[in-house]
Amino acid sequence: MDKKIVLFLFFACIVFCSFAQTIKSPDEFLGYPLGSKYTPHYKIVNYFKYAVAAMPQVMKLDQYGETNEGRPLLLAYIATPENLAKLDDIRKNNLRLTGMLTDQPGNTNAPVIVWLSYNVHGNETSSSEASMKTLYELLNPANNATKEWLKNTVVLIDPCINPDGRDRYVNWYNSVVGKNANPDKQSREHMEPWPGGRTNHYNFDLNRDWAWQTQKETQQRLKMYNQWMPQVHVDYHEQGYNNPYYFAPAAQPYHEVVTQWQRDFQVTIGKNNAKYFDSNGWLYFTKEEFDLFYPSYGDTYPIYSGAIGMTFEQGGGSRSGSAVIIDNGDTLTLKDRIAHHFTTGMSTLEMASQNKEKLMKEFSNFFINEKNNGIGEYKSFVVTDVNSNKINALKRMLDGNNILYSNAVINNAKGFNYFSGKEESFSAANSLVVSTYQPKGTLVKVLFEPKSKLVDSATYDITAWSLPYVFGLQAYAVKEKITITPYVAKQTTAAVPETSYGYLVNYTSFEEAKFLAALLNAGIRVRFAEKDFMLNGKKFMRGTLIVLKKGNETKLAEFAAAAQKFNANVTAISTGFMESGNDFGSAKTHFINQPKVALVTGKGTDAGAAGELWHLFEQELDYPLTLINADDFTNLSLKNIDVIILPNGNYKFLSDKEPLADLKTWVRQGGKIIALENAVNQMANGDWGLKVKKEDEEKDKKDEPKVSYADVKPYEENEHEYIKNTIAGAIYKLDIDNTHPLAFGYPNYYFTLKQDDKMYEFLKEGWNVGIIKKDSKVAGFAGSKVKDKIKDGTAIGVQEYGQGSIVYFSDDPVFRCFWENGKLMLSNAVFFVGQ
Repeated sequence: MDKKIVLFLFFACIVFCSFAQTIKSPDEFLGYPLGSKYTPHYKIVNYFKYAVAAMPQVMKLDQYGETNEGRPLLLAYIATPENLAKLDDIRKNNLRLTGMLTDQPGNTNAPVIVWLSYNVHGNETSSSEASMKTLYELLNPANNATKEWLKNTVVLIDPCINPDGRDRYVNWYNSVVGKNANPDKQSREHMEPWPGGRTNHYNFDLNRDWAWQTQKETQQRLKMYNQWMPQVHVDYHEQGYNNPYYFAPAAQPYHEVVTQWQRDFQVTIGKNNAKYFDSNGWLYFTKEEFDLFYPSYGDTYPIYSGAIGMTFEQGGGSRSGSAVIIDNGDTLTLKDRIAHHFTTGMSTLEMASQNKEKLMKEFSNFFINEKNNGIGEYKSFVVTDVNSNKINALKRMLDGNNILYSNAVINNAKGFNYFSGKEESFSAANSLVVSTYQPKGTLVKVLFEPKSKLVDSATYDITAWSLPYVFGLQAYAVKEKITITPYVAKQTTAAVPETSYGYLVNYTSFEEAKFLAALLNAGIRVRFAEKDFMLNGKKFMRGTLIVLKKGNETKLAEFAAAAQKFNANVTAISTGFMESGNDFGSAKTHFINQPKVALVTGKGTDAGAAGELWHLFEQELDYPLTLINADDFTNLSLKNIDVIILPNGNYKFLSDKEPLADLKTWVRQGGKIIALENAVNQMANGDWGLKVKKEDEEKDKKDEPKVSYADVKPYEENEHEYIKNTIAGAIYKLDIDNTHPLAFGYPNYYFTLKQDDKMYEFLKEGWNVGIIKKDSKVAGFAGSKVKDKIKDGTAIGVQEYGQGSIVYFSDDPVFRCFWENGKLMLSNAVFFVGQ
């Protein structure tokens, strides 16, 4: 027989056998029906690995990373055999449509890429279960509908974005549930303990981290996302179990950059979802609660990156267990929840497939418009700040989002000065420029715009995040397209020279705080200058770190290595005699004792607030931190602790007589408390020294406004009446006393993110380091009844208490670990205050 015929028959046999392959359903593979119990993460991984082994002609599986606790992060690709064979070509073509790949033009006659993300909140567990059912039906040879859809689509499935949180919940639930699930909501299986499974290992909400990428899981996932840039992205969630299912179209406010096409196609998918829900008699709602504004969600980030981004919310969550009796008397089961999520997934794929041509054309047009026209009122954002470490921190975030930046060519320009709030002329030469004429131009506008426009104040999250305020960088927003040249990084610090006496290190960014932490960890003796001084004709600012050779002889190599690692600006010196200012033997030069720091966690604390501090110390400062449970506080020995950090929370020991007395004694004997947010409010309502600022309760009768018919409001306005008394994460400018060690490294102002209207009286016996004056809001929403309250008070203060001290932060200085400019101040509170 001819060899060609033999080969043909051989390959034909392989193809026939591959199409004849079958795959077990999740029920068959797991040994129990989906929805009858919760599936641990490793079994979900095992099913996906089994599926790719069973159906390699239509499925590929990558492990794109792992979690803090070592669990794998997976991404599955499902396509027709023809498309799977050229999967990377499809990916590259998609990048050509965005302009991220420029080797040749992109082709819109290509498959739509649909990315389905499951279980970003660990205790919203039904979606990972649904991911297995969705995968099976896409691979099932008997499912003719999905075979048709896959002719036009490539489907990406991330079965569990947050495996650590999921397993925290599932392992707990499986340990407390009985032989049969108890639907009585009072049963213990509906009472998840602190911190809950919603968040990742460090108690971060990964659904609010897309743009900021502070977390390991997000960094690894976004690297993959930006290599694919899908046309459709669905983020699966759960909400309170009494709520019916939510799907797009989203609620207002929509950010103004959301295109009409994106809005319209959300309606298209919503109507198709509704068709299937109607046929099953299932309840749902749209256009309420879940808006498209904050840029770091799993729906908004894709939308600002050209996709149709959507959130789907099933009633359920941690308090539903696997069965719960809801308020109308029905029993909601895990099986029901899986069915609903599976249905919206299939419906979305159907609509993506049927509308392939329009989706691909509009996706391409989105990026053509950015390239040709830029986006928004301001076309260029120019960072003129000279602090290289702060600029490097910004660049790391931009790189993580595939945002391009360049150097300015022109010398003189005019733009909006973020810090003064005015249009001003400035010198732009060699400054870093981020333009909206680029593939991520829409995201650039959203992240950099000085003030976002809100068409409806009933938003789900913070309303201000402009990056120059977040990073504390002098910058200008310019309405014109600025002439640019490829970015050239400034030269990093040179090798540390030899010294006969010691070294001085400028202290102006969080990078220097990390450098200081490294020195203390290495046992290097460090001092800091309380006041400015002059040496060899050069001025050194207060807060300058001083490392003398005497006492550190064996540590100089470690000092030099740390200086290189953290890009420290080091000056070698040969004398301790200053031309002006205090000599190094002065009482104004302070030795930094290495503090032993404890963070209060556990029941009563805000898990996210505690988690961000835990993450800051472990992953950024790399400084030892002891976690203590609030419930154990009365039994603790505080003698080996120097600093206690109280994150946002409500603490029993701050109101109980005996532990409160012990805590005060500890502070008087030299301890230090760093209190944040509601912990400040608790202390202000106690007998510590700080006082809550009261509104004027007695008003002259003649000044009281008269009640009229205009004050009679219809019931339908009740939500917006409530909003008048709220503040949705607005940015305020504080006046800063940068002569105090808490504010070393800062100018005389600081931008804080306010999330409540709590105000505090000026400290009479202490230091009002950060104060809010009238009309200090620079961006974001504050209700009409809140605006007048936020003025003339202390936001950041330091109080001496016996031999110890208390640091008060009324706002969170390290909010979600993306508020970069507050990290230095938190570090100062630990290392400088009280020294």
